[in-house]
Amino acid sequence: MPDGDGSTGSASDGPAAAPARGAADGSRTPEGDGRPGSASGAPSTTPAHGTGDARSEGDAHPDRAYAGDPHTAPTSGRPEADPRPTATPATPAADRPDAEPRRAAPTSAPGASDHHPEPPAPAPAAHTPTPGHRPLAHSADGKGPAPQRPEPRGGLLMGRPFGVPVYVAPSWFLVAALITWVFGGQLERVLPELGAARYLVSLFFAVAFYASVLVHELAHTVAALRFKLPVRRIQLQFFGGVSEIEKEAETPGREFVLAFVGPLLSLVLAGVFYAAVQAVEPGTVPGVLLAGLMISNLIVAAFNLLPGLPLDGGRMLRAVVWKLTGKPMSGTIAAAWVGRALAVSVLIGLPLLTQSGALGSDAVDNVGMDTVLDALLAAILAAIIWTGAGNSLRMARLREHLPELRARTLTRRAVPVETDTPLSEALRRANAAGARALVVVDADGKPLSLVREAAIVGVPEHRRPWVAVSGLAQELTDGMRVSAELSGEELLDALRATPATEYLVVEETGEIYGVLSAADVERAFVKAMARPS
Repeated sequence: MPDGDGSTGSASDGPAAAPARGAADGSRTPEGDGRPGSASGAPSTTPAHGTGDARSEGDAHPDRAYAGDPHTAPTSGRPEADPRPTATPATPAADRPDAEPRRAAPTSAPGASDHHPEPPAPAPAAHTPTPGHRPLAHSADGKGPAPQRPEPRGGLLMGRPFGVPVYVAPSWFLVAALITWVFGGQLERVLPELGAARYLVSLFFAVAFYASVLVHELAHTVAALRFKLPVRRIQLQFFGGVSEIEKEAETPGREFVLAFVGPLLSLVLAGVFYAAVQAVEPGTVPGVLLAGLMISNLIVAAFNLLPGLPLDGGRMLRAVVWKLTGKPMSGTIAAAWVGRALAVSVLIGLPLLTQSGALGSDAVDNVGMDTVLDALLAAILAAIIWTGAGNSLRMARLREHLPELRARTLTRRAVPVETDTPLSEALRRANAAGARALVVVDADGKPLSLVREAAIVGVPEHRRPWVAVSGLAQELTDGMRVSAELSGEELLDALRATPATEYLVVEETGEIYGVLSAADVERAFVKAMARPS
C-alpha cells in the first residue's frame, strides 16, 4: 500500500496540497513606540499595530504608493513586503500536509466563488480613535473551537466505519473492469463450462479483492484512531487504497505499528482464505475465487512489506532509523532513497523475471503482448514508488518547516476606516501609517469587513476620491477572523477551513492586530521550503 504524501500527507490523489508561492516574514515593533501623524490637515487614524513612517510630502497623489506599489519596502521591524500587487491570491492548497496516506498495493493483475459584499449601509457618524486607541474585534477573539474543515470529497461515498468516510474513486471502476477482463480470461482456461458467466464471477472477485484492500486500510485507520490521530478519509482507487491520516505519529514505535498493521491484516486474510480453500472442492467457482483472494492478499502483504517509501515497509524502516538516530528526518531520507532504489529494481527486474519464467510462467524468447503488458505494469509501479518516495521527502521537509509559518509575523499592518471613507483618503492614511491593509469598522470600532487588495488595484486613480471603501470590502465571517497566536499546521487548517484572500488577525483580547493575506502565507511557505533542512 504505497503512501503518497500529501496534506499532512496526501496520497496518490496529489498532495494534498500545499501552498505554492514565496514569502513575507518579519518581526513586529513593540506597542506604543510611535504613532503616525496627520498629513495635509486630514485626521490620521492609528494603525492596528506597529509604527508608521510618513510618505514624502511632495507626492501629488498620496494614494499612489499604495495603489501602484501596495507592498511597500519594509523598514526595520516591519514585515518584508512584496512589490507586486496580487490580483487573485490563492489560499494554501489541501496538497496538505493533511494526511499521512496509507495505501494497499495492487495485485500483479492491475490489480470558492467570489464573495460580493452587501450594499453599504448608511454611513455612521464620524469616529476617530483617540491616540493610542486600538479598536476591538469585540465578538471575535480568534480563540475557541478550531474551524471545521470542509469534508473532503473523493468519489462515491460508501459508508463511515469508525466515523471515517470511505470513498470509491472513479478510477476504481476502470481497474474493476480491467480485473474482470484479466481474471475472466484465466477463468476461461480453468472453468471453461462457465461461458459468459465467467465475467460475473470475475466482477465478484474484483469487488471482493477491494473489500480486502478496505480491510487493510481499516487496520491503519483503527490504529491511528487508537493513537488519537485524526483520519480524514479512506479512498479506494486505481492502484489500491489510501488512509489519509492527518498527523504524524509522535514516536517511532507508533509509526512502526501504524505501518505494520496493514500488511498484518492482509496476511491474516490470506490465512483465512487458505483455510476456506481447504473446506471447498477444488476446481469449483468457490475454490477458484478463494484461491485467487488468498494469492492476492499475499501479494498485497509482500509488496507492502518491501522496505522503501512510500510502502508500509518503508515506513517501518523509517521508524527503525528514527529510533536509532533520534531524528525523524534521517529515517525519512533513508527510507525514501531505498524506495527510489526499489522503484528502479521493479522497473528493470519485473519484466526480466517474467521473461525468464522465474515467476512461474514459461520462459519466452520473443517479445509478445504479455511482455509489453508486464513492462507497462512495471513502469507504472516504479513510477508510483519513485514519486511516492519523493513526496515523502517533500512532506517531511514541509512538516519540519511548518512551525516557521506564524500569523503574527506574516500579518500586515492595518488602518481602521469607516464605511463612508473615500478610497483615496483611506489609502492616504494607510501610506502615512506605513500600513498595507484597510479594515472597515463601525462608529464603535467594531470590524465589519476587509477592503480587498484586488479591488483597490481595479479602481482607476481618478475615481478613488468618489469610491467609498465599503464598496470594495468583503464582509467578515467568523472563519475570516484568526488568532495572532496561530502558527504552522493550525494556521493552515484555519485558512483552508474558510478560503479567502485576506483574514482579520486579532489578539487574544479581541483587539485588531492586522490583516493576513493568503498570498503572503504562500510566499512564506515556499521560501521556507526552499531552505535546506
